[in-house]
Amino acid sequence: MDKSDLVNLPEIVDDIRDLPQRFILFCDDLSFEAGEPGYKALKSVLEGSVELPPDNVQVYATSNRRHLLPEYMEENQGAKLVGGEIHFPEAIEEKISLSDRFGLWLSFYPVGQNEYLAIVDSYFPDYRGDRTELHAAAKQFALARGGRSGRVAKQFYNEFATQESDCLSRK
Repeated sequence: MDKSDLVNLPEIVDDIRDLPQRFILFCDDLSFEAGEPGYKALKSVLEGSVELPPDNVQVYATSNRRHLLPEYMEENQGAKLVGGEIHFPEAIEEKISLSDRFGLWLSFYPVGQNEYLAIVDSYFPDYRGDRTELHAAAKQFALARGGRSGRVAKQFYNEFATQESDCLSRK
């Protein structure tokens, strides 16, 4: 579903709540700018408000932002250390609380070079070419993208496989 449709999410969920089917509502590349209205509707559907969240609806989302809403330095400056614990201001808690409502997160953290090359090798188990050249190309690819991760390894594989098939189709 489009992010702009999220403001209607409570009504959509009410319409399908009692149906026997199960539903997955999918939002790709989800993030919000300050003041956008859809995130509050999404929060209430994920954990419920006056009503419990429906048993037959799951919300899946992808995002490049961990907290889905922008965070600003001045908001973080209000954080306090109390008894060894960090307490964020209400504005930050509100922003963090949306992403906390998703039960499962899959993250693509940076990895060291050896782990990155192991991931690359896992994508190329039957590669018959020179593995040293493959690794050099993978390292160059990661350097051009500013880091090594499982996502970068997959993108390298996708691009390399496309180039290889293009070369084979020209022969």
